[in-house]
Amino acid sequence: MKQSIDIFDHFFQGKRVLVTGHTGFKGSWLSIWLHELGAEVIGVGLDPYSEKDNFVLSGIGKKIVADIRADIRDAKAMEEIFNTYQPEIVFHLAAQPLVRYSYDEPVMTWETNVMGTIHVMEAFRKCTSAKVAVMITTDKCYENREKNHAYTEDEPMGGYDPYSSSKGADEIAISSWRRSFMNPAEYEKHGKSIASVRAGNVIGGGDWAKDRIIPDCIRAIEANEPIKIRNRHAVRPWQHVLEPLRGYMLLTKKMWEAPTQYCEGWNFGPDTDAIVPVWNVASMLVDAYGKGSLLDQTEPNAVHEATLLMLNITKADKRLGWQPYMTTNECIRLTADWYMRYTIEDVYQLSINEIGRKITKNKLNLS
Repeated sequence: MKQSIDIFDHFFQGKRVLVTGHTGFKGSWLSIWLHELGAEVIGVGLDPYSEKDNFVLSGIGKKIVADIRADIRDAKAMEEIFNTYQPEIVFHLAAQPLVRYSYDEPVMTWETNVMGTIHVMEAFRKCTSAKVAVMITTDKCYENREKNHAYTEDEPMGGYDPYSSSKGADEIAISSWRRSFMNPAEYEKHGKSIASVRAGNVIGGGDWAKDRIIPDCIRAIEANEPIKIRNRHAVRPWQHVLEPLRGYMLLTKKMWEAPTQYCEGWNFGPDTDAIVPVWNVASMLVDAYGKGSLLDQTEPNAVHEATLLMLNITKADKRLGWQPYMTTNECIRLTADWYMRYTIEDVYQLSINEIGRKITKNKLNLS
């Protein structure tokens, strides 16, 4: 199976890779993929959100080199972990990732997403073994004017809500630390390469977070209740979790091989046909699952959430050769497939099989 999912020419085999946020949705999928590629994975994160999370059901925490519970807001803990495990590569995914929750906990959101990232960068730059860091932020980091416009990597950072603004600040901090302490012009002095990456609205199996459309749909379906849609007209750039992860891993390999050429910001979003309203996505999931109904509960006085946001991915295409493989329909079919099978199959093998079935060197195999 390793051969079928290794589209990186054995690059990760034997590499010491630290993943923050490995207990989360994207982090668990990344850890599974890296482990299967032969990487020595060190996971750093908080407790998983649910006993049904992909991290828990897959048992990936028991398979990797280290499954560590630590808070990225703890600078001393981060430095000690780096010193102990001496990673070569860092994927930083740990975050407070929810827009609506950020209205309830704005200070904690900023402490986690901004200061937490700075603590990870400080530990990275002080760790002699560490060479490459890929810092995962979000498409919401941009100053979103909510127009029919796909944002390029050089456009201004911003953010209306506490979550989005914290990620805009995150990007500014990453850029500052790169220019101040890990400048590519001085690579021979420090030996570090650091980049930031931004994806769209990522979906896939094993996500049970609050206030996300796919988990909300599945919870309602499993409870035989209607799916309540709170913002039916909101438009998002939907993509399967495997799509940006493939981009992050490809970028890492490029940075390792040419450390001064790729240390910058990158968009890994979906094609424009994947930018569809929330209501449509929920309807497609119901069709793929074969069960469920929708109930419009749009809240006119709800807290602000962006209604339109798109990413321009020309740079990743031209310079990395990365493109999304899946259409929206394929993405939702694959997501529904996981949720229809997770109670009757080994979840680790289910996840590996889904990577192997869908990701090949040149195309997506949907047979």
